[in-house]
Amino acid sequence: MKTLILGLGNPYLCDDSAGLKVVKQLEKRLSNPDVSLNETSLAGINLLDYLVGYDKAIIIDAITSPNGKPGSIYRLTPEEFDTTCHTTSSHDIGVIAAIELGRRLELSMPKTIEIIGIEALDVSTLTEECSPEVEAAIPMAADMIVEEVNVTP
Repeated sequence: MKTLILGLGNPYLCDDSAGLKVVKQLEKRLSNPDVSLNETSLAGINLLDYLVGYDKAIIIDAITSPNGKPGSIYRLTPEEFDTTCHTTSSHDIGVIAAIELGRRLELSMPKTIEIIGIEALDVSTLTEECSPEVEAAIPMAADMIVEEVNVTP
């Protein structure tokens, strides 16, 4: 199964870099030749360029939820998010809306999409360092992914 692991985030906005840092940790740990790693700071409709052509995608990103505990790791599917989209510009399209758009356009989207969300404490401070809670979660998220994808078919 052709699988993409895609880390999302901004490397200069504290915990927003969590997805990128998980991918960095995975670079030396993956042994399955059917798994591709990629990372991007792009969002919106640009994500379709990364996703098209894969059977499965694992997207890693920082997440903020109303009652979330920083450093918590969530394993989610796109269907668990509210896909209501009130955008007037392609720049406003988020990850979930981009996935839905790709499906509606009948692009060759992954049949299985999993989102690994790491609960962020701070996504606005300009720093390349994550908060201690998120920093501790990064290797745990990497371990979860390695366990899942290092099984060769």
